[in-house]
Amino acid sequence: MDRPTTASPLPSGTKILSIGLHPRALDYSRMPEGLDEAALTARIEAAHVALRERGFEAVPCLIDTSPDHAEAAVREHLRTQTFGLAMIGGGIRMMPENTLLFERLINVLTEAAPGIRLCFNTAPEDTVEALGRWVQV
Repeated sequence: MDRPTTASPLPSGTKILSIGLHPRALDYSRMPEGLDEAALTARIEAAHVALRERGFEAVPCLIDTSPDHAEAAVREHLRTQTFGLAMIGGGIRMMPENTLLFERLINVLTEAAPGIRLCFNTAPEDTVEALGRWVQV
């Protein structure tokens, strides 16, 4: 797996905050055929199993689309634990209607956890790859 060349990887055991949209927060009428809440929930759960199996210490933070609610949820995680890396899911970043949500998350993470690194996936299935770019396992 290729690692970015501008920063050294974080050590194994780095705690990761994995931020993604809760499956109940999506409008499935706008999603590809066959994607519903149950299917997305299963994909997210499979990704978390894969993370544990690979040795990542990831803490899930499933949020809704309200920037205020999301910010509060992330702040609560950051208040109670120390994270070296935050992964923000593709559903947050890649949907234009979630631009403000994405901005708020970036700003709260950099304000409340100075020095935290950020990474991004595009789907639950490439979360292991996204984390592997930054954390040695």
